[in-house]
Amino acid sequence: MYFNQSELNKNPVEGFSAGLIDDDDIYKWEVVIIGPQDTLFEGGFFKAYLTFPYDYPLRPPKMKFITEIWHPNVAKNGDVCISILHEPGEDKFGYEKPEERWLPIHTVETIMISVISMLADPNSDSPANVDAAKEWREDPNGEFKRKVARCVRKSQEMAFD
Repeated sequence: MYFNQSELNKNPVEGFSAGLIDDDDIYKWEVVIIGPQDTLFEGGFFKAYLTFPYDYPLRPPKMKFITEIWHPNVAKNGDVCISILHEPGEDKFGYEKPEERWLPIHTVETIMISVISMLADPNSDSPANVDAAKEWREDPNGEFKRKVARCVRKSQEMAFD
């Protein structure tokens, strides 16, 4: 098993922080993603949990936002749905290539970089939140933008509680 929190501390990646929730459990991490600049999420502080399976790195962790977030690739319950976190191998629906899915070389850093990229560039073709995807496609500067702005404000308020 290879988790490298000390590497994250020595060489931090801009846009997020990550660490163990409990020092006695290396399988549960808390991350805070700072909304990427020049996106609707800019200024937000979005907390999530990464839960690693016992057979990591052979299988991907699960990621769930605890802070409310309105995004096509985040289910309404907070579950993140991006290719890098999907089980390895062939996609039975033929949507994703095997190399886009989980590979054992992925780390907390590569996962966070993918999630930050997802915030900046939603994939509305394969949504986890159909309503957000519809709003993103049809009127990204209308209702979608208002809902995201509300989430950003709430995240800022929660960050300093």
